[in-house]
Amino acid sequence: MASVAIDWAIRNVGNCSYASRNMTDFACQSANHDCHDSDNGAGYICNCSKGYQGNPYITNGCIDINECEMKDEYPCFGVCTNTVGNYSCTCPRGTEGNAYMKDGCRKKDTFMLALKIVTGASVGVFLVAFGCFWLYLGMQKKRLIRTKQRFFEQNGGVLLQQQMSSFKTTAFKIYSKEELEKATNKFSEERILGRGGHGIVYKGIFEDGTVAAIKKSKLMEEHETKEFAKEMLILSQINHKNVVKLLGCCLEVEVPMLVYEYISNGTLYHYIHDKNFKAPIPSDERLRIAAESADALAYMHSSASPPILHGDVKTANILLDENRVAKVSDFGASKLAPNDEAEIATLVQGTCGYLDPEYLLTCQLTDKSDVYSFAVIILELLTRKKALYFEGPEEDRSLASSFCTAKKEGRFLEILDVHVRNELQLEVLEEIGDLVMECLSMNREERPTMREIADTLEKARRFQRQHNHRSMMHNEEKSTEETESLLGDSIDIYARESSMSYSLAQQAILDMEAGRQRF
Repeated sequence: MASVAIDWAIRNVGNCSYASRNMTDFACQSANHDCHDSDNGAGYICNCSKGYQGNPYITNGCIDINECEMKDEYPCFGVCTNTVGNYSCTCPRGTEGNAYMKDGCRKKDTFMLALKIVTGASVGVFLVAFGCFWLYLGMQKKRLIRTKQRFFEQNGGVLLQQQMSSFKTTAFKIYSKEELEKATNKFSEERILGRGGHGIVYKGIFEDGTVAAIKKSKLMEEHETKEFAKEMLILSQINHKNVVKLLGCCLEVEVPMLVYEYISNGTLYHYIHDKNFKAPIPSDERLRIAAESADALAYMHSSASPPILHGDVKTANILLDENRVAKVSDFGASKLAPNDEAEIATLVQGTCGYLDPEYLLTCQLTDKSDVYSFAVIILELLTRKKALYFEGPEEDRSLASSFCTAKKEGRFLEILDVHVRNELQLEVLEEIGDLVMECLSMNREERPTMREIADTLEKARRFQRQHNHRSMMHNEEKSTEETESLLGDSIDIYARESSMSYSLAQQAILDMEAGRQRF
């Protein structure tokens, strides 16, 4: 019996895409249908979609089938769940794997599950913490920037920048806090050059190799910050060979930091009082250091515009370079001299032993306060004693008062260093002694100016140099005379010895001739 294959389709209406344009005449009426173009000529046929069965040519003719009841066609070896147009198959509780395959489900590894849960939770916590940390850092950075900007403005940074632009100066620089931290290795203890009443000085080495001294001050009065920038710019204009150059400052901190040129040979204090330095200090060198320091202070008082008062003159604030040239330093206490003398009222912290007694009573800092302090430095150079010492009677523990007492009693030479007494002329010592007495006067008006002090010390140096030169010439002449005298004596001795030798020879010849006659 021959088989018959029926090939039919909805004809005379084109393919699916064309026929579906007219839904009224479109034969596929069920919502869940698939339209297929005829394989044999124009036309199309309708089938129910996968997961559905029925008649696609009538409305709602394709209905969902339950795949879970047809395991041969839709295999499931786990928990089968029928869904609209499909089904899902999952492994039973406590197992995992592929339930669509036989033996595809296996018992769960609880340890690995716990590990995954813990790992996931840990990663989540870490990411949250990491995000919070970066958020905190960002906030801190913004807060730090705001704080630095506030300090910068508070310390007069904006005004200083404007003044620097108008002055067109490149000698003075405004440093950032990070630059100074890097230069000092975060203000390492190993970089400390010295400690003082106003702060700590560090050695700073910048990226370009420049070495500087960086002063980190301890505190500053609120009224001082208002004039700080103006004062720093004026101080930076000081150009004197015996004054330490102010290179710049940092205003991004609560108390501004100052940057000075680096002086390598320590302070005059250590040069005079260091017990390890046993070699005597030449007296002419002491005079030179005193004269150089006086000239520097005189320049600050009378040549700077406006005049500058140091306020803390002492041997620890006079540095020595590699040639022991004096350099006045530490303007931490310096003040610009006001135009109105009545307004000189600044509480500057000086150093005991150097403080002007009248300043202690009036709290008024003047140029004569520096004069009093400098007189104590001269005494330290002449005596090698400290400004305050604790040997002897209580009333004589101040070098200034000890000198005044000795001077009035006519025995001031006794307190001088033995090398000074032996090397300097009495006229020089008396002149300097009288000068110091004037500087230590309790009445400021009776004290000389720093310019007068510098001139007097320079005259004393010239007098001493002339004396030393005359002494040297005299010694050379004396040495020449002694040499000539010794040479003259040698010639006479040689002549006498030659004459004697000749006489002895003649006598020997006569004796020989007499002997021949006898024999």
